[in-house]
Amino acid sequence: MRLNSYDDFTPLKEVVLGSADGYLDRVRDMSFDMFISDNLSGARGYYPSLSTWRDSEERRERNSPHRLAMKERFLGELVEDVEGLAAQLTALGVTVHRPRQPDPGLTRVATPAFEATVTPPLNVRDNTLVLGDEIIETPPMLRDRYFETQFLKPVFQDYFRQGARWTTMPRPMMTDHSFDPANLAHAAPNIEVPLDPRDSPYDVGLELMIDGANCLRLGRDLIVNVSNANHALAHDWLERHLDGRFRVHRMDRLTQSHIDSVVVPLRPGTLLLRDPGVVDYLPKALRGWDTIVPPPPGIDDYPQYENGDPIPASPYIDLNVLSVDERTVLVNDACKTLIATLERHGFDAVPVRHRHRRIFGGGFHCFTLDTVRTGGAEDYLA
Repeated sequence: MRLNSYDDFTPLKEVVLGSADGYLDRVRDMSFDMFISDNLSGARGYYPSLSTWRDSEERRERNSPHRLAMKERFLGELVEDVEGLAAQLTALGVTVHRPRQPDPGLTRVATPAFEATVTPPLNVRDNTLVLGDEIIETPPMLRDRYFETQFLKPVFQDYFRQGARWTTMPRPMMTDHSFDPANLAHAAPNIEVPLDPRDSPYDVGLELMIDGANCLRLGRDLIVNVSNANHALAHDWLERHLDGRFRVHRMDRLTQSHIDSVVVPLRPGTLLLRDPGVVDYLPKALRGWDTIVPPPPGIDDYPQYENGDPIPASPYIDLNVLSVDERTVLVNDACKTLIATLERHGFDAVPVRHRHRRIFGGGFHCFTLDTVRTGGAEDYLA
């Protein structure tokens, strides 16, 4: 089918689902030394990274026999759960596309300005925006993910041959001085923070950087969460590029980065929210929509880890749901409170297993990229 995706709730026909297989090939490089935070909950915890830019005792001990065995088990279960999601989507009649796998021998890449390890294409939502009939590759905030969309090229090529537009936002040099220094105070896991910035012959100043998951798609409207100067430049680029086709709305610092575990449109007129205070950040036209705010998740909703194991990230990750249509929502099978809440509001919650989401920082929305839905450029904010 031709590329057509304007929202996150009309009937889903085709999707790209990321792959966790490559993480197993890189298990010895994995660490849990990156912090996550946001300005609503103040939640902080560890987040896995393939990056080597931040040293820590945790990193130095990452391949002790106990830690290595633990990572291998967690990563093996992650692969199982992602493949289970693929099977569930297929059972619901959705065509599932998959990215190419990084060659096991590909461990590092280099540009004129930096070297980095390679992150496999698991959270494919982050580095691409699909707006109607256009694929937009976004400029990443992490060097490890600089070439991640290359693994999606075969899928993008097929849509291009069928008539899709295909655009890449300006690629940043990503020297230390490319990053907004204000990130140091509130960095999220998808924002790189050079702790001791070094000059480079390739310095160009602050650059465009943003993830697709900073954005909320609603028909002809695009809402962009801006929390730093890098995001602001990317917002301006999107506004100019989409002029005449989409209305771009700036939303300031709802979170430090992604918003798809904070505000989720489930159908026209209904939003799933992490916290009632989210409403105050939204464009005025969205503040009149009905809201669903589930109770905070309980400790029994998540696996418990041994002392000394990674401290889990925000417990609100299960709000990162994936809608198959305006009634059917894929939800983590362990999050009983969220399932019950959605069912009380008339939704069919389809339980799908995803055990270690608080460690890996991604849910069903993160793992997927909608390429074909039946909706069009509706004016949902009228």
